[in-house]
Amino acid sequence: MAKDVVHTKQVHFDKGTNGATFKGSVKGYDTVEYKLGAKEGQYMRVTLESKKAYFNIFEPGKGPGDMAMFIGNIRGNSYMGSLPASGSYTIQVYLMRNEARRGTTAPYTLHIGID
Repeated sequence: MAKDVVHTKQVHFDKGTNGATFKGSVKGYDTVEYKLGAKEGQYMRVTLESKKAYFNIFEPGKGPGDMAMFIGNIRGNSYMGSLPASGSYTIQVYLMRNEARRGTTAPYTLHIGID
């Protein structure tokens, strides 16, 4: 059985902006993790456009395997909220097990903003 692959991308916003958009795809049990630094009390917006992919958000010091602060397959494709702590947040894009098992490839567009 092939090992699941985690693709990690560091998020940087262009100078003078407070957000960025990323296009990609996720296949099977592989995941894509977007890492970004933010401060306690800042307001984060995350929206995922995809027919099959979902996303989770993890607080600083946590990641896959820990309890997520936002679970996309339960709460939907959009998160908006004030951040509980300063540090590096992880946004994980993934497929549900039934799609991963089939080896599905799902394109997505991820919008991330911090105010």
